[in-house]
Amino acid sequence: MTVKLIKTYKIKKFKSIKGEIIKYVSKKDKYFKNFGEVYFNIIKKNQTKGWNLHKKNICLAMCLVGKVRFHLIDLKNKEFKIVLSSTGNKILKIPPKVWFSFKSLNVDSMIVNLINDIHSDNEVQKNIKVKGYLIK
Repeated sequence: MTVKLIKTYKIKKFKSIKGEIIKYVSKKDKYFKNFGEVYFNIIKKNQTKGWNLHKKNICLAMCLVGKVRFHLIDLKNKEFKIVLSSTGNKILKIPPKVWFSFKSLNVDSMIVNLINDIHSDNEVQKNIKVKGYLIK
């Protein structure tokens, strides 16, 4: 897999005088395959979580609160960085076999991550250092 397979997709937001509705995923979306599990991840300000690599699962991540920088590295050591924010309107699709970490940039942030199968410790790898990038 290469970082070329990492994609972002626009999401739909519907505004009204009482607030807004954000459409996260529909089974009609071209980037959605199956439902496995959904995680909400809170990242403290200026903290980084990761490195994670899914062997088979696809991740669909979206920032709900704050601003988060994703750092992605494929198995050929190609890198990709992207910032998602709660004011943006994008979903990040992370294919299998890509290492990723994420850092909250301005406040305590929250992301939602949908994976296409049930979590398994055998399916995911975790590390504190990838390509010289250390996460404490």
